[in-house]
Amino acid sequence: MNYKMVGRFLAQILTVEGLFMIPAVIIGYVCGEDNAMQALLWSILIIAVVVAFLRLTCRHAASGFYAKEGLACVGLGWIGMSLFGGLPFFIAREIPNYVDALFEIVSGFTTTGSSILPAVEDMSQCLLYWRSFSHWLGGMGVLVFLLAIVPAGGKGRGYTMHILRAESPGPVVGKLVPKMKDTAKILYLIYILLTVINIIFLLAGHMPAFDAFCTAFGTAGTGGFGIKNDSIAGYSPYLQNVTTVFMLLFGVNFSCYYLLLIRQFKAVFFDEELRLYLGAVLGSTALIVWNLRGFYGSLGETIRHAAFQVSSIITTTGFATTDFDKWPGFSKAIILSLMVLGACAGSTGGGLKCGRALILLKSAHRNIRKVLHPQKVQVVRNNGRMVDEKIVASINAYMAIYVIIVILSFLMISIDGFSVETNLSAVLACFNNIGPGLDAVGPTCNFSAYSIFSKLVLIGDMLAGRLEIFPILILLSRSAWSQR
Repeated sequence: MNYKMVGRFLAQILTVEGLFMIPAVIIGYVCGEDNAMQALLWSILIIAVVVAFLRLTCRHAASGFYAKEGLACVGLGWIGMSLFGGLPFFIAREIPNYVDALFEIVSGFTTTGSSILPAVEDMSQCLLYWRSFSHWLGGMGVLVFLLAIVPAGGKGRGYTMHILRAESPGPVVGKLVPKMKDTAKILYLIYILLTVINIIFLLAGHMPAFDAFCTAFGTAGTGGFGIKNDSIAGYSPYLQNVTTVFMLLFGVNFSCYYLLLIRQFKAVFFDEELRLYLGAVLGSTALIVWNLRGFYGSLGETIRHAAFQVSSIITTTGFATTDFDKWPGFSKAIILSLMVLGACAGSTGGGLKCGRALILLKSAHRNIRKVLHPQKVQVVRNNGRMVDEKIVASINAYMAIYVIIVILSFLMISIDGFSVETNLSAVLACFNNIGPGLDAVGPTCNFSAYSIFSKLVLIGDMLAGRLEIFPILILLSRSAWSQR
């Protein structure tokens, strides 16, 4: 392990985090929120001291940088960001328990949206902004941001693929263009453009500017932190519909947008993952509308709430316009299933990912055919191309570890004595980066009642889910930290 190179990356990550706290400081100054503003300034100062120490001790880093360094940088980077990112809440005493503050900011950076706050509107404006902006920063990934802006020369040249592979969601990470740095730039430019368009549409619906920015940050990162106690329910149907559309857009693989920009419309139209994603959205919405007939005052209202919640859950955003915990059992079962499925690979959404689910289904179908025809060569194809057996094996391993972590986490938090529905949905909501679960952690409730131990388990689930398990597991491997 190249410890000094990892330390240099941690310094860069924390530098970005400190810089992005500055707009929140300005908001605190304008709003006259002295206590919260000082908490942010103290946090920036602490980060600056740590960055200075890391730069001093890691200034003579060797150039070797391989897959394990990339995984370690991502895992440690996200943990470090979270440990320091929660300081403003704790120092300001707006979240007096540090574990609760850590839970809140991990939920923000991982774009989960699960909260321990019983009354979010009591928080200061500048900390509400920082809380919402954490979604946007974590949505595409801070390391991808670094790849887009930091020159990739000198020591550590060639590290970009290891970093992008470790932080980007999905079973396969490829280049949009020959250079990975340019790929990172394209991804972030698309991300910024969609966010700006989202803000414009929200402002056009007369949403206050502060609300529009915070809501767009949550939508873009598919995070779901609301700045109102009722999430999105208090806004107009127009604003709810705009949010529905943009949640769906941010759940699409960003490579599809690049293909549209270079006019490869046919490739997008025939993309199997996109078809599965849109099919799941339309099918789930239709089934829930059928199941909710008579539940709301009109068919239009039923369609609006059903489409919003399906979009919110499958993209793992977590916004709410209604208390779906009161829906019939069949509709809640669909919602629970969508929590696992998630959005497309290469999007800002969480969950298992449609691309991974598609390959799992095709692999299962291939194995059934092999039983019937053992002598025949069977391959898995996606979008007409053969899927490498290493990728299939990696997805199978991911699924096995996924199930093990969910079961173990469910058993561990069950010590607190909540219902099976509460505990299972809490684990699925955190591990798949959804936000609200069902029952005691439903859309009108929060996670504050869980013990410190359970919150730490759920924090681990959020980080493992956002980073697709392996960057977190690598930190627990002794061989990863060897000098060889």
